[in-house]
This record gives sequence, C-alpha cells and structure tokens, in this order.
Amino acid sequence: MLRAPIKDVDKITTCTIGTPQGGPISPTLANIVLHELDRELEKRGHRSVRYADDMMIFCKSRKAAERTLNHIKPFIEKKLFLQLNDQKTKIRHIASADVKFLGFGFWADRGGVIKARPHKKSKDKCKARLKTLTNRNRGQSLDTFRDKLTEFVRGWVNYFRDTSMAMFVRRTDEWLRRRIRQIYWKQWKKTSTKYCALVKLGKSKEQAWKFANTRKSYWHTAKSQILSTTLTNEFLQSKGWVCLNDVYKSGRVRY
Repeated sequence: MLRAPIKDVDKITTCTIGTPQGGPISPTLANIVLHELDRELEKRGHRSVRYADDMMIFCKSRKAAERTLNHIKPFIEKKLFLQLNDQKTKIRHIASADVKFLGFGFWADRGGVIKARPHKKSKDKCKARLKTLTNRNRGQSLDTFRDKLTEFVRGWVNYFRDTSMAMFVRRTDEWLRRRIRQIYWKQWKKTSTKYCALVKLGKSKEQAWKFANTRKSYWHTAKSQILSTTLTNEFLQSKGWVCLNDVYKSGRVRY
C-alpha cells in the first residue's frame, strides 16, 4: 500500500517516501508510530492532544515550550525516525490568531478561560462553499439547491457546534438568506412570473407589477423590502431551507 503509485488527474507518480495523503492507511500508521510519542510525553508529564499526525503540546510559558521542543525533537527524529515540518512546528500562545487545530481556533474569555471556535480560515471556507452552493447560475431546481445546501450546513455546524460561533452564525444567515432570495428571483425570470409570484405571496397587484418590472440587479433586489416581506424567514423555513442557526440552536441532527 505504501509503494502503490498515486494518480492525480491524468498524472501518475511513484511513492518513495511517506504515506499517501487521504489514504486509509495514513491515520492508522500515524497512530501506531506516534503511540510511542504519546507515552513519552505522558512519562515526561506533558499535556498534549493528537489527531493522527497533528499534535499540540501545552506548556506554562514560552521558555518551557522552547525547552520541551528542544528535548522532544531528538526523540521524534532519532528514535521514531520521523522528520518534523519546521514550517508547521511553532511555539505560540493558544489564543493566537494563527493557531489552528483541525479547523478550530481558540480565544480567552474575560476570566482567562480558553474556549474553542471555528478558525477564521474555516469560516472563510464555509462562506466560500455556501457561495458556490447558492450560485444562481448553476441551473438547478430549487429542490437541488435546497438539498445540497442542507447537507453542507448540517455537516459543518455539527462539526463545530460545541464551540463559540453564535455571532458568525447570525451574520452568515443574514447573508445566506439574501442569496436564497436571489435564487428565487432568478428562477422566476419573466416579468409575468415575478408578478404572479408576488401577488400569490400577498402583495397588491400594483406593488407586484411595479416591482416585477424593476431593472435593479438580482443581488440588489434580494435585499429589497418587498422580497424580505414576501420571502420571509418563516416562508423560507416552511419550504425546507436550512440555515446555520436552525441547526446550531437545535440538538445534534443525525442523518
């Protein structure tokens, strides 16, 4: 398995060192080899956390961290015959902005208690993915848009649900609902379809006709008062659209 060639699109390369990234054997071998490191850290009285080959070692001061790194590096390289990634091996305060572990970042509350939250890069990737899923030019049915969005939202929120992210969830949902309204406006296409839809949603014929003929952009229209009072949050929820807060405020969803 270790010597099996790796295929990347149409290119095939031989594997001469390490384990194939993403392969099922990689985390298994990491746990076998790094089990010795876990025991060594316990023997030395260090607190640590590890997932496969991702590890954090906690120390009380920077000096203690420097001393620990100097002592543990020879064990890793000479005893386990592994090579530390110097670019990723850093000494940082746990609440530093560049500390990222399995997608999580950390912060200290007023009492000095360290808490977890989605790292900024994780939040950025989340919004980028949501933007892709709600791209009005994808040419999909509303059901397809809704199903794919629901799948991603549930998975992402459940992964980070035990962290502090209420503000991020609230702000992202405001933006996400605007993108969903934009999808509806794009799907209606014709002026006559827009007019009929707005009337059905409770607007007067005069208001509906005036707004159906607007020349403003889809994105601008999605934030308008007339869509926010017709395609309301309650309406979107009744149609099965799931936003981040719907999952975050509920119990863990199993699917």
